Amino acid sequence: MKAVIQRVTKASVTIDGKVTSSIGLGLLILLGIEEADTSEDIEWLSGKIINLRIFNDTEGVMPARPDGSRHSGGNVSVKDASGDIILVSQFTLHASTKKGNRPSYIKAARPEIAIPLYEKMIAQLQTDLGKSIQTGTFGADMKVELLNDGPVTIVIDSKNRE
Repeated sequence: MKAVIQRVTKASVTIDGKVTSSIGLGLLILLGIEEADTSEDIEWLSGKIINLRIFNDTEGVMPARPDGSRHSGGNVSVKDASGDIILVSQFTLHASTKKGNRPSYIKAARPEIAIPLYEKMIAQLQTDLGKSIQTGTFGADMKVELLNDGPVTIVIDSKNRE
Protein backbone atom coordinates (compact mmCIF):
# COMPACT_ATOMS: atom_id res chain seq x y z
CA MET A 1 0.00 0.00 0.00
CA LYS A 2 1.12 3.49 -0.74
CA ALA A 3 -0.18 6.44 1.23
CA VAL A 4 0.22 10.15 0.66
CA ILE A 5 -0.49 11.74 4.04
CA GLN A 6 -1.20 15.46 4.17
CA ARG A 7 -1.63 17.45 7.35
CA VAL A 8 -4.59 19.76 6.77
CA THR A 9 -6.49 22.52 8.48
CA LYS A 10 -9.48 21.50 6.36
CA ALA A 11 -10.31 19.05 3.58
CA SER A 12 -13.35 17.84 1.70
CA VAL A 13 -14.52 15.42 -0.97
CA THR A 14 -17.20 16.44 -3.47
CA ILE A 15 -19.01 13.97 -5.73
CA ASP A 16 -21.50 15.11 -8.37
CA GLY A 17 -21.45 18.63 -6.96
CA LYS A 18 -22.28 17.51 -3.40
CA VAL A 19 -19.81 17.59 -0.48
CA THR A 20 -19.82 14.01 0.82
CA SER A 21 -17.02 14.28 3.40
CA SER A 22 -15.30 17.13 5.18
CA ILE A 23 -12.98 17.66 8.13
CA GLY A 24 -11.19 20.45 9.90
CA LEU A 25 -7.79 19.78 11.51
CA GLY A 26 -6.48 16.38 10.60
CA LEU A 27 -5.11 14.22 7.81
CA LEU A 28 -6.13 13.77 4.20
CA ILE A 29 -4.82 10.37 3.11
CA LEU A 30 -4.64 9.22 -0.50
CA LEU A 31 -4.34 5.41 -0.51
CA GLY A 32 -3.09 3.22 -3.36
CA ILE A 33 -3.76 -0.50 -3.04
CA GLU A 34 -1.87 -3.16 -4.97
CA GLU A 35 -2.54 -6.86 -5.55
CA ALA A 36 0.13 -7.97 -3.06
CA ASP A 37 -1.31 -6.00 -0.10
CA THR A 38 -2.48 -7.94 2.95
CA SER A 39 -4.01 -7.42 6.39
CA GLU A 40 -0.45 -7.05 7.71
CA ASP A 41 0.08 -4.02 5.43
CA ILE A 42 -3.19 -2.52 6.69
CA GLU A 43 -2.32 -2.96 10.38
CA TRP A 44 1.23 -1.64 9.96
CA LEU A 45 0.23 1.35 7.82
CA SER A 46 -2.70 2.35 10.02
CA GLY A 47 -0.53 2.22 13.15
CA LYS A 48 2.15 4.28 11.43
CA ILE A 49 -0.34 6.92 10.24
CA ILE A 50 -2.17 7.27 13.55
CA ASN A 51 1.07 7.61 15.51
CA LEU A 52 2.97 9.97 13.15
CA ARG A 53 3.98 12.89 15.33
CA ILE A 54 3.51 15.66 12.78
CA PHE A 55 1.20 18.04 14.60
CA ASN A 56 2.54 20.99 16.54
CA ASP A 57 2.67 20.67 20.30
CA THR A 58 1.28 23.30 22.66
CA GLU A 59 4.36 25.44 22.00
CA GLY A 60 3.80 25.26 18.24
CA VAL A 61 6.81 22.99 17.75
CA MET A 62 7.14 20.44 14.95
CA PRO A 63 9.56 17.45 14.94
CA ALA A 64 13.26 17.78 14.07
CA ARG A 65 14.33 20.59 11.75
CA PRO A 66 15.69 19.84 8.26
CA ASP A 67 19.22 20.50 9.56
CA GLY A 68 18.71 17.66 12.08
CA SER A 69 18.68 19.85 15.18
CA ARG A 70 16.09 18.95 17.78
CA HIS A 71 13.32 21.08 19.19
CA SER A 72 12.65 21.22 22.88
CA GLY A 73 9.23 19.94 23.91
CA GLY A 74 7.16 17.24 22.28
CA ASN A 75 4.94 16.99 19.25
CA VAL A 76 1.72 15.11 18.76
CA SER A 77 -0.06 12.62 16.52
CA VAL A 78 -3.44 13.09 14.83
CA LYS A 79 -4.97 11.10 17.67
CA ASP A 80 -3.31 13.26 20.35
CA ALA A 81 -4.43 16.40 18.49
CA SER A 82 -8.04 15.10 18.37
CA GLY A 83 -7.80 15.44 14.59
CA ASP A 84 -9.93 13.81 11.95
CA ILE A 85 -9.13 11.77 8.84
CA ILE A 86 -10.40 11.60 5.29
CA LEU A 87 -9.26 8.45 3.44
CA VAL A 88 -9.49 8.50 -0.37
CA SER A 89 -8.69 5.48 -2.53
CA GLN A 90 -6.39 6.46 -5.40
CA PHE A 91 -5.15 3.73 -7.73
CA THR A 92 -3.00 6.23 -9.65
CA LEU A 93 -0.44 6.12 -6.82
CA HIS A 94 0.72 2.85 -8.40
CA ALA A 95 1.33 4.40 -11.81
CA SER A 96 4.40 3.23 -13.66
CA THR A 97 5.90 5.77 -16.04
CA LYS A 98 8.90 3.66 -17.02
CA LYS A 99 7.84 3.24 -20.66
CA GLY A 100 6.49 6.05 -22.77
CA ASN A 101 4.29 8.89 -21.60
CA ARG A 102 1.11 6.99 -20.80
CA PRO A 103 1.14 5.70 -17.19
CA SER A 104 0.52 2.01 -16.63
CA TYR A 105 -1.55 0.97 -13.61
CA ILE A 106 -0.71 -2.73 -13.80
CA LYS A 107 0.36 -2.82 -10.12
CA ALA A 108 -2.90 -1.30 -8.87
CA ALA A 109 -5.31 -3.87 -7.45
CA ARG A 110 -8.49 -4.65 -9.36
CA PRO A 111 -11.71 -3.51 -7.63
CA GLU A 112 -12.64 -7.02 -6.44
CA ILE A 113 -9.39 -7.07 -4.42
CA ALA A 114 -9.02 -3.35 -3.68
CA ILE A 115 -12.52 -2.65 -2.31
CA PRO A 116 -12.37 -5.20 0.55
CA LEU A 117 -8.85 -4.01 1.46
CA TYR A 118 -10.00 -0.37 1.37
CA GLU A 119 -12.91 -1.23 3.66
CA LYS A 120 -10.54 -3.06 6.04
CA MET A 121 -8.26 0.00 6.07
CA ILE A 122 -11.22 2.22 6.98
CA ALA A 123 -12.12 -0.10 9.86
CA GLN A 124 -8.50 -0.32 11.07
CA LEU A 125 -8.01 3.46 11.02
CA GLN A 126 -11.27 3.92 12.94
CA THR A 127 -10.17 1.37 15.54
CA ASP A 128 -6.71 2.91 15.89
CA LEU A 129 -8.01 6.49 15.95
CA GLY A 130 -10.84 5.65 18.33
CA LYS A 131 -13.53 7.34 16.23
CA SER A 132 -15.13 7.33 12.79
CA ILE A 133 -13.24 8.65 9.80
CA GLN A 134 -14.51 10.29 6.61
CA THR A 135 -13.95 8.69 3.21
CA GLY A 136 -14.19 9.18 -0.48
CA THR A 137 -16.27 6.79 -2.59
CA PHE A 138 -14.32 3.99 -4.23
CA GLY A 139 -14.23 4.42 -8.01
CA ALA A 140 -16.16 7.70 -8.04
CA ASP A 141 -15.07 10.85 -9.85
CA MET A 142 -14.14 12.91 -6.79
CA LYS A 143 -13.07 16.50 -6.36
CA VAL A 144 -10.73 16.64 -3.39
CA GLU A 145 -10.07 20.00 -1.80
CA LEU A 146 -7.61 20.68 0.98
CA LEU A 147 -5.70 23.35 2.80
CA ASN A 148 -2.35 21.70 3.47
CA ASP A 149 -0.94 22.87 6.80
CA GLY A 150 2.78 23.56 6.77
CA PRO A 151 2.80 22.21 4.12
CA VAL A 152 3.35 18.76 5.60
CA THR A 153 3.12 15.87 3.14
CA ILE A 154 4.55 12.40 3.82
CA VAL A 155 4.62 9.38 1.50
CA ILE A 156 4.68 5.91 3.04
CA ASP A 157 4.92 2.57 1.21
CA SER A 158 4.11 -0.51 3.31
CA LYS A 159 6.40 -2.57 1.07
CA ASN A 160 9.36 -0.28 1.80
CA ARG A 161 9.20 0.27 5.56
CA GLU A 162 11.81 2.96 6.04
